[in-house]
Amino acid sequence: MLETIIIILLVLWLLGALGRVRVPALSGNLVHIILVIAVILIIFRLMG
Repeated sequence: MLETIIIILLVLWLLGALGRVRVPALSGNLVHIILVIAVILIIFRLMG
């Protein structure tokens, strides 16, 4: 389950990083927030 959430967050991050013109709602600070959430989930996964 956690792997699925991580993959979804990374895909959303890639959409925001690569699709600034196509998907303006996913650009800006939201990209960084999604990336931080994904990193935190990966750290929790490695600790548990």
